[in-house]
Amino acid sequence: MNKREFLKASGALLTTALLPVISSGEPMYSESPTITGKRTNWSGNYTYSTDKLFLPASTEEVRHIVKAAPKLRTLGTTHSFNGIADSTAAQISLKGLDSMVLDRATRTVTVGGGVPYGKLAPYIDSRGFAVHNLASLPHISVAGACSTGTHGSGIKNGNLSTAVSGLEIVTPDGEIVHLSRQKDGDAFKGAVVSIGALGVITKVTLDVEPTFQVAQTVYQNLSFDVLKDHFDEIMGSGYSVSLFTDWQNHRATQVWIKRRIDSGAKPNLDPQFFGATLATKKLHPLEGHDAEACTEQMGIPGPWYERLPHFRMAFTPSSGQELQSEYFVPREHAYEAILAVEQIRDLITPHLFITELRTIAEDDLWISPCYKRPSAAIHFTWKPEWPDVQKVLPHIEEKLAPFNARPHWAKLFTMAPDRLHQMHPRLADFRKLTQTYDPRAKFHNAFMDTNVFEA
Repeated sequence: MNKREFLKASGALLTTALLPVISSGEPMYSESPTITGKRTNWSGNYTYSTDKLFLPASTEEVRHIVKAAPKLRTLGTTHSFNGIADSTAAQISLKGLDSMVLDRATRTVTVGGGVPYGKLAPYIDSRGFAVHNLASLPHISVAGACSTGTHGSGIKNGNLSTAVSGLEIVTPDGEIVHLSRQKDGDAFKGAVVSIGALGVITKVTLDVEPTFQVAQTVYQNLSFDVLKDHFDEIMGSGYSVSLFTDWQNHRATQVWIKRRIDSGAKPNLDPQFFGATLATKKLHPLEGHDAEACTEQMGIPGPWYERLPHFRMAFTPSSGQELQSEYFVPREHAYEAILAVEQIRDLITPHLFITELRTIAEDDLWISPCYKRPSAAIHFTWKPEWPDVQKVLPHIEEKLAPFNARPHWAKLFTMAPDRLHQMHPRLADFRKLTQTYDPRAKFHNAFMDTNVFEA
C-alpha cells in the first residue's frame, strides 16, 4: 500500500473509530474508551500507547474530559515523530474544535484547537489577510505547530509561534484560562511554546497582515563553497529560502526561493544563481518523486498560502513513510555546522531521503529552538529505518555540539536530557510555570518526564 492509500484508509478508519458510543448513552467525556485498536502517527513510525482517544465537539466537553481524566495528552494532526503526544492513559483530539473568527479591527484571527493551516489560510486570504509564514506543509494544526516551535523559513521571519497573541487553555481542573501577549508579559512567552505541558489549548489567536503574492523559483546544484562568504545573502535572497542536499558532491541539489511580489508583477528569472542553474521544469525535493504534490514553481505568482509551503494541501506531504530530525544552530555558525555534518555524509546518505537547510529569526519564547538567537535549521528526512537512524543521530549531534544545536521538540533526537537543558536557558523557568498550571502532573508523559522534568 502506498502512502497516499495508507493515509486515506487510516483516515477513514480513524473517522469511524472516533464516533461517540451512542448506544451506551454515555457522554463523550465518559472515562470509557471512545475507540479501540492501536493508532499510529501520520508516517506510521510511532504507535501510541493508549487506545483511549476522546473527540470533543465543544470547549465544554473538553472541560469535562480534562477534569475527569487522571492523565491526558493532546493529540494534534499526528505529525510528531517521537513520543511527545503519547500517553499510557488517554489522549484528546480537538479536530471538532474548528471555529475561525477574524477580527479586522485588531488584525487577529482566533481559531479552534483543531484548525489546520490548510483550512485557516484560504479563510483569511479570502478576506484580505495572511499570516506571516507557513511551514513546509499546510496539513499541521495551528495549535500543535505553535506549541512545538514549528517554523517556515526566512531570515526575517520568526517561527509560527511568534504570530501568537492569545491562548485559551483548559487547565487540569477543567477551568478555562485566557492568556495574552498584552496582559501576561513574560509568562505568556513561556506559555506559547508549551509542548502540551500547561493544559489543552482550545483556541489560538494569531496576528494577521494584509494578503500578499509569492512567486517560487527553483535552482539546481549550488556549490557549498559559496555559502562561506554568501550564506546570509543566499538565504536572504527571498522572503523564504530553502536549500536541499543529499550531502554528496559538496552541493545543494536544489535551491527554492520564494519571493514576495506586487500583484500582477512578473519576477525576473535569472538563469544563474551563485552558480546554480535555473530549473526548466517543476521539481520535487526528492529526485524521482512526482512534483505534482508540490506548490507551483517556475516563477508563477500566486497567493502566499499556495507558495510558502512546499506541498499542496490535497497531496501527501514530503515522502510519506519517513522519519524526521532537525537541529537549530546559531545562523552565524551555519556554514561551519554544514561542513561538520558533511564530514559524516557517508554515514548519513544510505538512510537519508533529503536534508533541508533553512533560516529562522530569533524570538523570545522560552523553550523555542530559536530563543534569543537567529538560527539556521538542519532538517533530515530519513528513510523509515529507525534502528539505523538511531545509530546515526548521535554522530550528527556530536558534530553539532560545538554549535550548541537545539533539536526540534517533536522530531527524533538522542540528545541527553542534561545537554538538552543546557541548550535551553529558560527551561527551569518553564518547569516552574508548568507546576503553577499543572501541579499534579496531569499532562506529563514519559517524553516530558525524561526531556523536561528529569523524572
